Amino acid sequence: MAIARQVLCLSAFLSLPHARSEPIRYSLAEEADSGSLVGNLAQDAGLTPAQLSARRARLVSEDGRQHFRLDRATGRLVVADRLDREELCGQSGTCMLPFELLLANPLQFFRVEVALEDINDHSPVFPEKRVTFKIPERSDQGSHFPLDPARDLDVGSNSIQGYSIAPENEYFSVFFGSSETGKKTVELVLEKPLDREEKAEVDFSVIAVDAGSPPRTGTTQVHIVVLDVNDNAPSFMQEEYIVKVLENMPEGSVVLTVLATDRDAGVNGDITYQFRQTMDQSDSLFGIDSKSGEIKLTKPLDFEAADTHELSVRATDGGGLSAICKVLVKVLDVNDNSPELVISSFSSPLPENSLPGTVVALFSVRDRDAGANGKIACALEDQLFFSLRPAYKNYYELVTVGALDREEMAQYILTVTAADAGSPPLTTTQTFTVDISDVNDNAPVFNQTSYTMYVRENNVPTVLVGAVNAADADVGLNAKVTYSLLPVQPTEQPPCSCISVNSENGHVFVLKPLDYEKMRQTEVVVSASDAGSPPLRANVTVRLVVVDENDNAPVVLYPAQDSSPASSELVPMAAEAGYLITKVVAVDADSGQNSWLSYHLLRTTDPGLFAVGAQSGEVRLRRPVTDRDTVKQKLIVLVRDNGQPPLSATAALNALLLKDFSDMRQPHSSPATEDEGGSLTTYLIISLVFVSLLFLISTIAFIVHKLCRRKELKGGHVLYGADNLPSSLADAAAAGTLPHGYCYEISLATGSGNSEFKFLKPILPSLPPQHCTMGGAITDEQVFPCVPVTTEDVVPDSAGTVSAEPFNSLSFN
Repeated sequence: MAIARQVLCLSAFLSLPHARSEPIRYSLAEEADSGSLVGNLAQDAGLTPAQLSARRARLVSEDGRQHFRLDRATGRLVVADRLDREELCGQSGTCMLPFELLLANPLQFFRVEVALEDINDHSPVFPEKRVTFKIPERSDQGSHFPLDPARDLDVGSNSIQGYSIAPENEYFSVFFGSSETGKKTVELVLEKPLDREEKAEVDFSVIAVDAGSPPRTGTTQVHIVVLDVNDNAPSFMQEEYIVKVLENMPEGSVVLTVLATDRDAGVNGDITYQFRQTMDQSDSLFGIDSKSGEIKLTKPLDFEAADTHELSVRATDGGGLSAICKVLVKVLDVNDNSPELVISSFSSPLPENSLPGTVVALFSVRDRDAGANGKIACALEDQLFFSLRPAYKNYYELVTVGALDREEMAQYILTVTAADAGSPPLTTTQTFTVDISDVNDNAPVFNQTSYTMYVRENNVPTVLVGAVNAADADVGLNAKVTYSLLPVQPTEQPPCSCISVNSENGHVFVLKPLDYEKMRQTEVVVSASDAGSPPLRANVTVRLVVVDENDNAPVVLYPAQDSSPASSELVPMAAEAGYLITKVVAVDADSGQNSWLSYHLLRTTDPGLFAVGAQSGEVRLRRPVTDRDTVKQKLIVLVRDNGQPPLSATAALNALLLKDFSDMRQPHSSPATEDEGGSLTTYLIISLVFVSLLFLISTIAFIVHKLCRRKELKGGHVLYGADNLPSSLADAAAAGTLPHGYCYEISLATGSGNSEFKFLKPILPSLPPQHCTMGGAITDEQVFPCVPVTTEDVVPDSAGTVSAEPFNSLSFN
């Protein structure tokens, strides 16, 4: 599996577009100031500054530290902070600072390496400012006495190149060379045997010199104490000890025991152990027993901080002779570091219409452990819409693999687990919260397929009749719904301008009063549109139904209620109860119960003679007609609808009670309505004034004639019935014509015997002695002198009823 994963990573690396196989290399002297130019990275990478900005170029290093900065505007690579080679690379011969130039869209990497060149910025430093040697006399000429070398943090020619003694003396010289292990050594060489009696102490300085320009030096003071003869120095069993320890070894554990022997006896043979002082921190991790030589841990080890520690142990006998051995402690790695996951880029929120393969996150993994403990494998918890794929070296990409839908899932929490191959393995989890941003992919949806709203006619303007409501599954502006009336097609009927819809809340208003009789219903199309780009919309039909109100009174169609005189219905005297006289026909423009009509007899000449059907409007006789009934009957029928409140109308009609239809010439010929009587009375009052004046003047002149005329009327008064008409008149009536000498009389309704025209009877002596008659009983007050008329004065109507036009103005009730 590991081999397969390496092959997969290598394939991904080779598939990167324009990936360079050779890194871009620069060299730079250490201690360069911030902003110092390293090189034109854009030019060396074959890019333009515009491409660096467009592709979001950035520098990525494995340790996360940014030593350099990329100027996208010019493509120049400059120093970010002051660089100290000794701090970054220690004593390494070469100091290389690698990093990658990362480009996006498309993803591309360039390996960049900057070699940090050493400058002579450190002087040699001895571990001790003063060193004392106890050298026995009679030491052999050419004897070597080890001296702790000076430490120079610089490397190469800037490191220590030689040692010298100042002031020069005849006893010692300094030797600078390398040991068998390649370690630099410094020794004092005895050039002339010491003589304690001649000189007990020797003092001088040892100077270390590097080859920098200018060169730097370091000095330590050497104090030589000449001892009595101790001609055997301690000797270690090994010149170099090598030991391997686990980094998790507990404090106080014995790492190693060194052993030195001295052939001398007594004090000169007593050996003590101690560490030689060095410039590094290894000594602080270990302690040594001065008597036994046991080396123990004083602090925990850390493989990641240093995998080897080099110790120098000095064994000194009682006579001052010493020997030095090297102890090399190799630290073995333990899987004590969990993998680290470093996010380079992360995109959230992610549009819901992102295509499969969209990169959501780019991250790298690393483990400070070594070997199998540092091998890392990444896995993504079960996901249907995301996956991991290797990008380059230890980089991974988190990409989409399916279509996203914010309405189904607005947020994904992705957990990436990085595990090393140690035993037991250590893991690290990283959670990516990916928010899905909305795209306007849902149109508004009305909560009903259509709407029906009701408004009463004669409504007040801008009345609220209902509301439409549409919801949008999107969010934000994509879900903000506005409403409007949709324009109709040119071929369709223009919409009613009386309807308006509130664009914000969908409230539907009727702007002006409506009339049910003109418009019973209308339809408009309301469109709901969201605020997305482009906007999506949905339409719905709104049907407005006008509810009828009782605002129309009944209209009588028959009998006609116009300004012409009302027609009279003929009723034979022989008619029985239930006889159909006529039918009142009325209509109502309203609908429903507002148009249900009922008929009621409001007023009549004889209340007990007639009845009206409440539903049919039929006028029938309630009882048989008798001779005592008035010939002319007037009825007023009330027509009322069933609305709340009810509206009504009246129909006036006349009925003539005749023995036979030849009597139709009688009172039927000159009917008058109450309205006509009212206006006629006004004219008659005016005439009354003039007649009264005439009456006063002529009273005396005609009083005698009046008395004589009254006697003639009493002696020769004859009533003509229908059977007593002259034969010529009967024939004329049958033929529909009247002779020139036919007379009419004025008939008064019951109770009108005291008419204001009774005074006319004695003042018309020139009238013929002929009198007209009407059916039934006639009183003196009902008989008036007849006035002759011509046949032109009598006009039959379409029903054969004869009326006298000149006397219409004198007809009254």
